[in-house]
Parts: sequence; structure tokens; C-alpha cells
Amino acid sequence: MVIAVAPHTHWMDFILAVLVRHFLKEPIHFLGKKELFNPLTNKLFRALGGMPVDRSAKNNTVAQAVAYFEQKKVFRLALAPEGTRKKVKEFKSGFYHIAHNAQVPIFPVAFDFENKKMIFHSLFYTTGNREKDILQIEAIFEGVKGRIPKNSFFKD
Repeated sequence: MVIAVAPHTHWMDFILAVLVRHFLKEPIHFLGKKELFNPLTNKLFRALGGMPVDRSAKNNTVAQAVAYFEQKKVFRLALAPEGTRKKVKEFKSGFYHIAHNAQVPIFPVAFDFENKKMIFHSLFYTTGNREKDILQIEAIFEGVKGRIPKNSFFKD
């Protein structure tokens, strides 16, 4: 599955996600630019669930992520659909394309800092209608306040 975690507003979201993964005792991965996986940090990032991707212009990150799904019997990939910690008014489409091309569901998880809870939503199966599907997924996260509320996902 692709685990869509939002809102992603602070670097500490990563630490929280790693802690949640530890308590769930489930392998959950994330993508990191290949430069992070150098001889000094490779073992650490891989132990945390990192999978390297080449994000240079001529490489297809979606295809690289889909390949990980094809290589592994069980693969759970956590992504921030906003693609950044900054304020956005619409999600990037990479998480959607990865799930659709790998033929796996999207598992929306909200980091609701205002109410001090994580919200695990029902699995979402892509239909191939990217625009409609992404709007439905965005609606799940609309108004949920992250650690930095002003950077949370709001359409307005």
C-alpha cells in the first residue's frame, strides 16, 4: 500500500512516523534521494525504512517506486502527498501514480496535532480518474491541522 500521511508541516513529522512504525511493528518504507544513502548514512536510512531513488531529471521516480513494489512480497510506502512541508493548495500526483501503477491501495493517515491524535482512514482504491480520485483524497485531509497549522492543507 501507499500510506499517504498529511499534513506534513514540520521535520519532526518524520520522527513521529518512525516512532509509530516502531510501535506498530510493521515494516514501512519511505523514499529518499540517493545522495542520502552514502557510506556514512546508508545503514541508518535503510534501517529506518529508506529506499533510495534517483531524482535527476532523466529518471522516473514513480517507476522506481513501482519497481520496489514489484521486487518485494510486502511493501508499504509512506509518502507526504503535499510533497513539501510548506503550504500547498493541492496535492502532488506522484503518490497517486505510484499506487495506481503498482495496483495497490492508498491508506490515508492524518497527523492531527490540534486534537493530538492520528487518524487512520479506510483504504482508498484508485479508479484511474486521477483528478477525481485526488480530490476525494484531499477532502479527507481538508482542515486537519499539522504541527505548524499555517502550513496545513486547506483548499482556500
